[in-house]
Amino acid sequence: MQATHANAERAVKRLALDCGFDIARITTADAFSRDEAAALKRIRDGHMDGLSWYTEERVRRANRPQSLLEGAKSVISLALSYNTGEPNAPDSQPRGKIARYAWGDDYHDVIKARLREFADGLPAIAGRAVSTRVFVDDGPMNDRAAAARAGVGWFGKNTNILTPSHGSWVFLAQVITDIALEPDAPLKKTCGDCVLCIDACPTGAIVAPYVVDNTRCISYLTIELRGAIPRELRPLVGDWVFGCDICQDVCPVNRKATGSLEAAFKQRHDFAAPALTPLLDLDAAGFSARFRRSPIKRAKRVGLQRNVCVALGNIGDPVAVPALANALHSDSDIVRLHAAWALGRIGGNDAETALRSALDEETDAEVIDEIRLALEEAEAS
Repeated sequence: MQATHANAERAVKRLALDCGFDIARITTADAFSRDEAAALKRIRDGHMDGLSWYTEERVRRANRPQSLLEGAKSVISLALSYNTGEPNAPDSQPRGKIARYAWGDDYHDVIKARLREFADGLPAIAGRAVSTRVFVDDGPMNDRAAAARAGVGWFGKNTNILTPSHGSWVFLAQVITDIALEPDAPLKKTCGDCVLCIDACPTGAIVAPYVVDNTRCISYLTIELRGAIPRELRPLVGDWVFGCDICQDVCPVNRKATGSLEAAFKQRHDFAAPALTPLLDLDAAGFSARFRRSPIKRAKRVGLQRNVCVALGNIGDPVAVPALANALHSDSDIVRLHAAWALGRIGGNDAETALRSALDEETDAEVIDEIRLALEEAEAS
């Protein structure tokens, strides 16, 4: 049944909640001009280096909904919480950290299914065929700009969207449509004088309020970066092996965030705090099986094992030496390089023996240099 203009917005929001979303707001399909200018400046300042796909052309498209859907009139901005509780208590073996959003199933799959259900319900509200285009963080759409203008939340100084009810522990999704809907007003909220997220970032990636230098962000270093993590940043990565939640963990808005009951996002295996040394033993098939339907697959096996080496080096527990020594024989030069670095950090006779043995066999020039540096560090410790 067609909804009247007076209650169409209410019906749209009710449909979103019925489809499992936690928050639903509406904005126009007008361009996000201020956000486009800010994003272009970040590119030109070098803060988006390393993301080859993040081009000026993509930024322009992402901030102009009418270029993404012909006849676009409105953007329906949705949010779904992934705050499914605290991690299981780990045992004493060396363990890493994974960003909370990746503890469960891949959010793209979960949310896209709900978006299809939501989009299928819009014609009944509009009383006619409806054109839509949906986005979940994987297409040219500025999710955060839409969410902020629609009143889903406000921009935090760490660039995350902070919602009054669920904090920043939310996935964002957008539905561009040709239905003309009354827009919601942006929230009149800010972070005020709070700079906890800026001060807490170990790599100094939040270079100014609302500006993140992608090349220093632990999430980029552990997920998107395909080569070696810069040597000067490795000690600052800590024990994070996929993503980072530090700027969210310290945010006061998140202290009273409403939790999520979404089963798909609950912790799988030991994903919140994975045992690290077993991850170094995974071959391609083992990696695919363990992280099936998980966003962790984005890091690729080599990337994850590189991160594991860095985390083990930072933890510094000699119990990891045998696993790292074995990693010196990995089929990946990236893994071998970071295993050498980690052994240098841990030090001790066993680490030195493994490094000297590997030096005799290694053929990659960069790995050889790293082994020599690691030996110097191990000998000095």
